[in-house]
Amino acid sequence: MQNRTIWVMLTTILVTYSASVLSAHSQDVLNDKSALVGDAPAQAGPLATDVSSALDKDAIEAAIRKVGDWQIRRIAETPSRDWTFATLYVGMLAASKTLNDPAYQDTVLNVAEHYQWMLGPRLTHADDQAIGQVYLRLNAQHPDAKRTTPLRNQFDAVMEIPDDPAAPVWWWCDALFMAPPVWAGLSDTTKDPRYLAYMDREWKITSQLLWDPKEHLFYRDKNYLSKREKNGRKVFWSRGNGWVMGGLVGVLEHMPKSDPRRPFYVEKLRLMADAIAKIQSKDGLWRAGLLDDASYPNPEISGSAFFVYAIAWGIHHGLLDQNRFRPVIELGWTGLIHHIYADGRLGDIQPVGEAPGAYSPTASYVFGVGSFLLAGCELESWVRSQR
Repeated sequence: MQNRTIWVMLTTILVTYSASVLSAHSQDVLNDKSALVGDAPAQAGPLATDVSSALDKDAIEAAIRKVGDWQIRRIAETPSRDWTFATLYVGMLAASKTLNDPAYQDTVLNVAEHYQWMLGPRLTHADDQAIGQVYLRLNAQHPDAKRTTPLRNQFDAVMEIPDDPAAPVWWWCDALFMAPPVWAGLSDTTKDPRYLAYMDREWKITSQLLWDPKEHLFYRDKNYLSKREKNGRKVFWSRGNGWVMGGLVGVLEHMPKSDPRRPFYVEKLRLMADAIAKIQSKDGLWRAGLLDDASYPNPEISGSAFFVYAIAWGIHHGLLDQNRFRPVIELGWTGLIHHIYADGRLGDIQPVGEAPGAYSPTASYVFGVGSFLLAGCELESWVRSQR
């Protein structure tokens, strides 16, 4: 009888939520999918000659602005809650602060208001929760209940759904960037420990499934546990592991330093940073398949930028040894700068996918720009702290 009551309650929650989504957001879903995620033209013009890889405030800011301005011109009139854009918007908010330029933040604020601070339509799907990072960052600047109430209501409903051991809610490693920082951030904002407890439980379920204790990297999902590259090595996707490291930063930013669960996440960041540093290519970047450079001649910018971002953050916050990792981020930033075109396009970004793949040098997608902006902003903040 008790199980039947729980089932009826959950069914009511899901039906009510689904009905509200369908009635209020059907057009918004179309908007999400029609926005320009990116492209790969046959020709993109020459590479930039007016940006420098020097790790100084002015040079870093110039690179951020060049890429950011190019991107904002392409997306300002097409709002989207899709995970691809959520990543970009997080980077744009960081850029707005770093550059002291409200244009980036204003663009993102318009998106939030357009969607009335609602998440995407799929109740439990991490991709549709990623935009919550944007809402929480905007709310931190100007707290207002309307900015967090929809998020809180949805997460309260999610927590009523029992875990299914056969179907982890975050079954792919990308999800560890999309959702956990939102859950940790909401807990930090509301001082409600339930959200952090949920995040910790689900994160560890995913880690148990996808973490490789020998390579200290994450498989993309369970379908890749037994797959191998052409050279016989395991398949570890650059952007997938970049998502995880970026997500670790998002969790650690909101988890109290005294929290007994925090050392688990710090250790994961340290182990991954060490593994990533050891396989950095001579050009400072990483290939789409992390353990088989020969099969992927082009560097992959979105994953590489996330690695630079997370390692720079770890150095800046005293979690990674500066002597060990400073050369990694210096070389990595230099490599990233070499893929900016004269008009500001950032190239060599693998399109939406789930595994290492091929792409042209001109390929540029919003999530890769977002990770680049985060890397640049964290580097700029760290450089200023060294003065």
